[in-house]
Amino acid sequence: MLKNMHAHATGLDEALARFDQLWSPRIVATVNDHDVRVAKVAGEHLWHAHDDTDEFFCVLDGELHIALREGSDERTVTLTKGSVFVVPRGVEHKPSSPDGASILLFERTGTSSVGTRHDTVPAHVDATTGRELT
Repeated sequence: MLKNMHAHATGLDEALARFDQLWSPRIVATVNDHDVRVAKVAGEHLWHAHDDTDEFFCVLDGELHIALREGSDERTVTLTKGSVFVVPRGVEHKPSSPDGASILLFERTGTSSVGTRHDTVPAHVDATTGRELT
């Protein structure tokens, strides 16, 4: 018998339907020492960086913009449904979605949604290491 086997598969649409809070990622699976998280997003997140880990984004629905800055260089990457992008560790970034999006994140377990360095956290952003999917 396999240890720690999950009883069932998790549908991503079903997982997203279980919550409404924006910028509050939910953990849908764990792979080795990484979480697979889903989130609903709209508006702007905040400038932040993860100094010790990369951050993987996949757009499930909608469009996501990720502003990136290193020193005085700044650019924005636009992700549409089905697109993926990795923000390298240490790079300041600010996700946003003017019309809303659903995203999948893959990041080391315990990684804060607002990084290790960040601007003041606005009230609409959940500073979390991922919430359990209930």
